[in-house]
Amino acid sequence: MRSTRRSFTKALGLAGVLTLGTALSGGAQAQEEFFSIGTGGQTGVYYVVGQSICRLVNRETEYKCTAPSTGGSIANINAIKSGDMAMGVAQSDWQYHAYNGTSQFEGDKFDKLRSVFSVHPEPFNVIARKDANITSFDDLKGKRVNVGNPGSGQLATMEVVMDAKGWTMEDFALASQLKPAEQAAALGDNNVDAVIYTVGNPNGSIQEATTTVDANLVPVDGPEIEKLISENPYYTKAIIPGGMYTGNPDDVATFGVKATFVASADTDEELVYQVTKAVFENFDRFKTLHPSFATLTKEEMVSDGNSAPLHPGAERYYKEAGLL
Repeated sequence: MRSTRRSFTKALGLAGVLTLGTALSGGAQAQEEFFSIGTGGQTGVYYVVGQSICRLVNRETEYKCTAPSTGGSIANINAIKSGDMAMGVAQSDWQYHAYNGTSQFEGDKFDKLRSVFSVHPEPFNVIARKDANITSFDDLKGKRVNVGNPGSGQLATMEVVMDAKGWTMEDFALASQLKPAEQAAALGDNNVDAVIYTVGNPNGSIQEATTTVDANLVPVDGPEIEKLISENPYYTKAIIPGGMYTGNPDDVATFGVKATFVASADTDEELVYQVTKAVFENFDRFKTLHPSFATLTKEEMVSDGNSAPLHPGAERYYKEAGLL
């Protein structure tokens, strides 16, 4: 291991380090530094983001990284805040709300939240059984809908849309809170009429749903959505391309957010620097690890969707690389 390596013991603080082990290299004893990244359900792109970053970090640096499945955006932000995790993936809207103490984070402001980089766009996807005759978002009223699991960005964003429309959970015949890994089977087994999923496309869970049952993607548009987009810089219009999923040949209009990678101001600067460097200096490899990453650019990952201040470790790398 490199002789320039700094001691990590005092710097850990809230860095989310799981354990410190020892390793032998060339007969000399050195510390291995372990940390964790919060992701999402195993069928979602957040899980792939975390696993992909860890793959590069474990190969390119002296740090050892794990990326377990978690409840998603809000669960990850709370875990970073408590020091249970060093970094995590979160929707751009929930990064904004956590840092500013708004929406679900009102009274629980996390002003130590820091951006590292943004990742892929995430449309707000609504998938419905065709026999449920749901062709617009308003048709969800009175239906059985999986609104997303507690702690997930999909549930939180669904609640934002419901607030914009003046709805409550009582407007549904059933508002289930299944995890992403469970929702495709629930749709196929006719336990729900529709599922909500804020996730990058193409997505395995949506592919499973549309290949096991006749299902259609539902547009999410109209004046309430236009107002959400115009009033909130972290939202943007989005299109789910036609032909991406079985039985859905036409483009579907919706809105969406960005997936972002975040840390705490207390997360060690050198750790964040090395993680950022591992991703950006192996950028072509990173882009091959999921179809959602294929159109990423370094410049957009630095500039788009990051509403909290940059972490000093990420900022140091971007200045060295000429990205800032």
